[in-house]
Amino acid sequence: MAPIRVTEYNFEQRHQLRMVMISKAIKSIAFKKQQITKEFKKGDEVEVASQEYGFIGSYYKATIVSSTGLYHYRVNYNTLLTDDKSAPLEEVVTAAEVRPVPPDQHEIISENYFRLYDMVDVYANDGWWFGFISGKVGQEYYVYFPTTGDNIAYPSDVLRFHQEWSNGKWIFLPRQGRIFDLH
Repeated sequence: MAPIRVTEYNFEQRHQLRMVMISKAIKSIAFKKQQITKEFKKGDEVEVASQEYGFIGSYYKATIVSSTGLYHYRVNYNTLLTDDKSAPLEEVVTAAEVRPVPPDQHEIISENYFRLYDMVDVYANDGWWFGFISGKVGQEYYVYFPTTGDNIAYPSDVLRFHQEWSNGKWIFLPRQGRIFDLH
């Protein structure tokens, strides 16, 4: 019996299958509401998950202004502005859209590098966008965003490993896998 040869076609089939599987996982995470496991107070720095079509899977840094009743907060965004661009945007959001700011990853990222299929957040368009590494060309990583269908190249300094807030703790999602040839 002859050995099975891994061809470029086989790799492309496996790559497409992996992208579909990770896309489904990311969509299920991005479309679910956060667990309400923490009560925030005035002045707390948070990230707010957008629930608006075209922005699902994005998080925006904000400060809690006040609690506005059961399971709602008034937040003041750090990077989003009012329509006339005269002031920071302030709005009421549900507690299920709010999570603490994830811990800084500079030490982790400097010791490691991103791999094909790793789940990451990209800082772009005033917020963090959830996707996964789909390729690398030179020093730029291509990130695929399942909720928008975009595949865009970014330098590593705007990437962070994706984390989920679960049961009052930050959880790093498992690394997905393939090591890049860095040359």
